[in-house]
Amino acid sequence: MNTPTERPENTVDPKLLEILVCPLTKGPLEFDSNRQELISRSAKLAYPIRDGIPIMLPEEARKID
Repeated sequence: MNTPTERPENTVDPKLLEILVCPLTKGPLEFDSNRQELISRSAKLAYPIRDGIPIMLPEEARKID
């Protein structure tokens, strides 16, 4: 049974998304629920989310077009 504080699997806390920014550009991030990534359009990088934890390291990020 879900308690009100639990989120559905494969989601990111909206409050966390509001405060997280790209470590390189300090720009906004978009959540891609299908790939479980946080997308920085300005840096052209996709930061992975592993076990619900955003990995905000540029060396861990995937380059995107």
